[in-house]
Amino acid sequence: MLEGFKRWLTRKPARDTQPGASAELKSFNDWSRRAQVQIRTPRDGEGVIIDGKSGDLPWRLEWGAPQRPYVLGQELRIRAALPLPQELQAVILNRPLQEAIEKTMFEQYVEGVQTRLETDTPAEMRWVVMHPKLGRAELGALQERYAAAASATPWLQQWLGGTLGPALLALRSDASSAFVLMVNRGRMTLRAELDEASAAAFEPYLRVFEIALREARNARIDAADEA
Repeated sequence: MLEGFKRWLTRKPARDTQPGASAELKSFNDWSRRAQVQIRTPRDGEGVIIDGKSGDLPWRLEWGAPQRPYVLGQELRIRAALPLPQELQAVILNRPLQEAIEKTMFEQYVEGVQTRLETDTPAEMRWVVMHPKLGRAELGALQERYAAAASATPWLQQWLGGTLGPALLALRSDASSAFVLMVNRGRMTLRAELDEASAAAFEPYLRVFEIALREARNARIDAADEA
């Protein structure tokens, strides 16, 4: 277990994580043809952007420099818009990251930096301490690896209650590496710390994301209105 958020910020990547764009694209050629996805590099030439569809829902995968303070090394991001209430907020994250965020948020609150917490802190970090969390009994087999919080816990339980829970358990990832799956303003986002840029590295996370999209659409919308 991590002792605090500072350890996340000070831990260094184990190796160089900046492979050339041409090498990255070469590793995706077969996947592009097989999965019918569009692969390109950003304008600055660093990283990878992949566009695809899950049924009728378009998604975008990005890999490159991190956009969140809790992600060290390189960051994998997958996003998609879906028909959910705009006010619904939910987050699933690996438990060491949840504990590190809670510790850091508490320390900053005690130090009197509430204004900065509200303006500078990413939404999902605030939700970890602001929204009701599922208890370990409610999480079941997920309880050792994951934590989950939401503005509407009945919807969160439905989201996890189908095939998403087993998919999260089957995901092979380093317990100390950041993993976040969140819903906010009708958009789902997956963030993960991932140093390797390859189809083999991306596809397990994309599978989880597509299952999460499907289960989010299957969950009762009225459950999102229940506290």
